[in-house]
Amino acid sequence: MFVAIRELRRARGRFALITLVVVLVTVLVTFLGGLTAGLRHQNVSALNALPGSQIVFAANGTDPSYDRPALDPASISGWQASGAEVTEVGISRNQATTHQHSDPFQVALFGISGAARNPAPGTVFVSSPAAAELGVSPGQTVSLGNREFRVANTVGDLWYAHTPVVYLALSDWQQLSPNSGAATVLAVNPAPGTDVGALAKATRTTSMSTSDSLAALPSYNAENTSLTLMTLMLLAISALVIGAFFLVWAIQRIPDTAVLKALGAPTAKLAVDALGQAGIVLVGGSLIGISVTIGAGGLLGSIPFVLSTSTVLWPATAIVLLGLAGAALSLRYVVSTDPLTALGSTR
Repeated sequence: MFVAIRELRRARGRFALITLVVVLVTVLVTFLGGLTAGLRHQNVSALNALPGSQIVFAANGTDPSYDRPALDPASISGWQASGAEVTEVGISRNQATTHQHSDPFQVALFGISGAARNPAPGTVFVSSPAAAELGVSPGQTVSLGNREFRVANTVGDLWYAHTPVVYLALSDWQQLSPNSGAATVLAVNPAPGTDVGALAKATRTTSMSTSDSLAALPSYNAENTSLTLMTLMLLAISALVIGAFFLVWAIQRIPDTAVLKALGAPTAKLAVDALGQAGIVLVGGSLIGISVTIGAGGLLGSIPFVLSTSTVLWPATAIVLLGLAGAALSLRYVVSTDPLTALGSTR
């Protein structure tokens, strides 16, 4: 590593430039990862919070969708009779107003039966973003449609399709959404030994895991796929840029490599030296980029942004590994350089 560190000191401007590129790529990738996670949270956090391992939709000849409520009482009764733990969930949207906030504000209504977030009739649980926007706290009232409800509690940062959630009793939800059927979906924990597929067919429903059911939210797939593709493209570009830099650098160093080989330096050590040089640049640039992302993340205000291991450390690790893979392409000039030929060409 002596030669690698010496070259880093000698060509400070050149290596500072590629380090800056690594910093910028790391900031872009980690910021995009945090934004993707933030938008995902605002899209499906309320769905992820539903109880049960399976989500049951009505089988009406179309793809399952949270936007097409159609479960009938017979289908619900079929699942309840199977011995499963069944939570009926009604989902719709409505306008909310309060004495402090007279302008209508759209919220997602989650009518729940038999779950932890199951308020008593006439009361609601308000998610923290809805409470902040409406300016309400427990004990105050909120108007939904043509009815007033008392706020019994505020719950976490829960969203549905980028809309803050308000929980209410299923009977209240059915009154506010008379054309939405008995429920939108069922959150189910099947009884041990239950043939879920056969039961779904018998009750004219479709059952899938909670994670798979997220695809039934129309905005989720398009949004998540686009942002993930952008992240992957940035990672690929970073590997190409960093690989191209070290490839050019290896070509320019052919005379130096030839001298070192002529003096007896093993090829394996020269290769490790070259990769170590790339590793120093990549790790240093990634750490600076992570620091910038963390610092900027706290200043974004209302922009949906999530800082976590999966949005910061994993993308930075991917940049380092892909950068090393790109730099490894330059090793063929280290391995194949012949001292006699290279030194002869410089005379």
